[in-house]
Amino acid sequence: MRIIFVLCLSFAALLWQLPAEAAIQLELTQGMDKATPIAVVPFGTANDSASTSSAATTNKTQDPQANSVSDVVEADLQNSGFFKLMTAEDMSRFPHDFHGLNYDYWRSKGVDDVIVGNVTPKGNDKLTVTMALVNIYTGSTMLNENFTIPKTESRALAHHISDLIYQQLTGQRGIFSTRLAYVLVKRSKGEPAQYALQVADEDGHDPQSLLTSKQPIMSPAWSPDGKSIAYVSFETLLPQIFVQNLATGKRKAVSEAPGINGAPAWSPSGQQLALVLTKTGHPNIFILNLKSHKLEQVTRNWSIDTEPSWALDGKSLIFTSNRGGSPQIYQVNLKNKKIKRVTYNGKYNARASFSPDGKSIVMLHLDDQGKFNIALQDLKSGALRDLTQSGQNESPSMAPNGSMVLFATRNNGRGVLGMASVDTGVKLRLPAQEGSVQEPAWSPYLS
Repeated sequence: MRIIFVLCLSFAALLWQLPAEAAIQLELTQGMDKATPIAVVPFGTANDSASTSSAATTNKTQDPQANSVSDVVEADLQNSGFFKLMTAEDMSRFPHDFHGLNYDYWRSKGVDDVIVGNVTPKGNDKLTVTMALVNIYTGSTMLNENFTIPKTESRALAHHISDLIYQQLTGQRGIFSTRLAYVLVKRSKGEPAQYALQVADEDGHDPQSLLTSKQPIMSPAWSPDGKSIAYVSFETLLPQIFVQNLATGKRKAVSEAPGINGAPAWSPSGQQLALVLTKTGHPNIFILNLKSHKLEQVTRNWSIDTEPSWALDGKSLIFTSNRGGSPQIYQVNLKNKKIKRVTYNGKYNARASFSPDGKSIVMLHLDDQGKFNIALQDLKSGALRDLTQSGQNESPSMAPNGSMVLFATRNNGRGVLGMASVDTGVKLRLPAQEGSVQEPAWSPYLS
């Protein structure tokens, strides 16, 4: 998507006004060349005592609660791109605990690791879920866990199990229990557009509306503790910045100055918001103390300064500015207000944020072919690498473990969300069943 810099400042999501519905679902579009072969055996139930069968369809438990847990785990691991999943249709043995494993059988299938489990009803409203992760070649049980949960939390538990497995096999913390915020736009013929700020699971399931409006909603930003979201709303026809608590739904307008109120970004402490205001006549970066309501001006320039993002130590901000003639990324020291330029590759770099380890930044980059892609720049060497190639991307947001980047893109003329791996080439897509999604933001870890 071609976005000129001024429109980027003026809330580029206005260009995405297409029909939308709430449901999105993660699709793996490109995996790793050398994914690890593993098997998630459909979880059993308390009444399922058989551990082997010649027909997969007869021994795969028909209990939907058990299936839902193992199905979510299987989908999570498949969509990570790190694993090649053996399908249930290719299985003729269905053990539900590590004591029932036939190692020769699984070795003959070329599987490195097997996940088994059982789901047992406990009363009317609870479940006991057991699971184990076993390495077939060493015979070691790497995980052996037991959980008792309300039935309504089975999907959340499945994501937690996926996180445990992912961390055990990759050494990196999983992101399956994180959430995504994004904006959906619904347009019916002859009707004004309707905007909705949505929050959903990392795989696109369980979407919940925080706010719906006939006016644009933009720039959602998660608080560091994941309990609140700041965003821009035009519900009064003028931009205001709100902070909304996810648990209670209560919200408060924290900035409604004349002119632009835009691009909120939380400090690492969660006590401040960096934002863009035109109080001085030109867009500049300010910092708002959420407790004292004190406002501090950070940049003072006749150019356009926008899209602030905090360094991990809270001592500096990176932001987009055209002060050098074209949009580039700059960094300002918050103590002495000294500013240095960060990006030099290409004529357009914008919407930058730091990786969780602080060693690189992810941003929107205009490449030599005139395509807008998501790129990663190493801060020490300055080396820049494109993570996407479609040329119609914007609004990058990095996962809290730094492994993936979420962004807005287009597919078959529709606005969708995409994910791209930082290192492995894995790519995923989260299309709405109808319409468009935009302005994504990846949550921090929520526990």
